[in-house]
Amino acid sequence: MVDITHKTSTLRIATAQAIVKVSKPETIKAIEKGTVPKGDVFAMSKAAGLLGVKKTPDLLPDCHPLPIEYTGIEYTVDGLEITVLVTIKTIYKTGVEVEAMHGASVVALNMYDMLKPIDKGVEIHHIKLLKKKGGKSDYQDKFRRDLKAAVIVCSDSISEGKKEDKAGKAIASKLESSDVAIMDYIIIPDEAEIIQKKAKEYQQQGADLIIYTGGTGLSKRDVTPDALRPILDRNIPGIEEAIRKYGQDRMPYSMLSRSVAGTIKNTLVLALPGSTNGAKESMESIFPEVLHVFRILKGARHD
Repeated sequence: MVDITHKTSTLRIATAQAIVKVSKPETIKAIEKGTVPKGDVFAMSKAAGLLGVKKTPDLLPDCHPLPIEYTGIEYTVDGLEITVLVTIKTIYKTGVEVEAMHGASVVALNMYDMLKPIDKGVEIHHIKLLKKKGGKSDYQDKFRRDLKAAVIVCSDSISEGKKEDKAGKAIASKLESSDVAIMDYIIIPDEAEIIQKKAKEYQQQGADLIIYTGGTGLSKRDVTPDALRPILDRNIPGIEEAIRKYGQDRMPYSMLSRSVAGTIKNTLVLALPGSTNGAKESMESIFPEVLHVFRILKGARHD
């Protein structure tokens, strides 16, 4: 199965359809009057559909088991056609499109099985996904494409050439994949005065984002958050909480990180961990959704 451990859980909704077409009006009348020999077609097929939804990962090898938190099955009769609609909701890391389509398929197939003794001309048509919601595809067109960022690595050892930077490069890679241009990438020592100076300089140069990596721990030289907080106009606690929550779900030591998020005028400033995994996971936890902040800063209304 595809690795989805890097994803975050969001509300996922999918609706799929199947159309069951009978060959004569008498079949529809038998369904509506409850005189089909095998029983109540709508009720039995709904039960079969619910089982089909739950059994999807048992039958499709690459499908992830996930918590199904709602399944709705509806019928609409139009002439000789019965349209089946299956809607599924979950809060999880991956969508429920396949579960919805499988549920619709099973509902239709069960109807076929129950109706074939009285109608040899039953057909199943148009099993397809009608709509879905949730995941990154819902947000990919809602961000500005003209953003530019400065990446600042805070590390005494890296600035002295004793270690190679990987965290800053991981941050830059994620920015580029989110269509954010890198205006500069620098390495500085863990000095509060230099940290503050660089933030002010890049803000004045028009940086939309300034992202620091390193210096967010608890050693005496970890001063990045302490240097940045006094010069921020406003903190954004929700971003900090999202970063720590994402990390905490993957590694318990994340609770010791002092990541910071806030603004200097219309520039977003982030201070992320200095470890490669810490920086990478912090970026994964908030990008690209965090870029919505630039629409808000420009006065856009919430959807």
